[in-house]
Amino acid sequence: MKLKKRKLKYSAIFFLCWFAFMVLLVDGIISFKACVDFFGSYALTEITLLLLVILPTLAVYTFTKEHEPKSEGDNDTEA
Repeated sequence: MKLKKRKLKYSAIFFLCWFAFMVLLVDGIISFKACVDFFGSYALTEITLLLLVILPTLAVYTFTKEHEPKSEGDNDTEA
């Protein structure tokens, strides 16, 4: 599978913004200890937070459309 530059760029931008938002949310607004108490285990909390970052990033990569460059000579006949 060949990676597309545009899709990768948008996914990376989304990942950085979403990761920063999740860090602010978990470390600043909601304490990590409160999340652990809610889920019941440290491992489940970590896995859930990782999936909340990775899965939307994969969705952005999947649903981003790659533009095909238009060439002036659509015919591939060379002299």
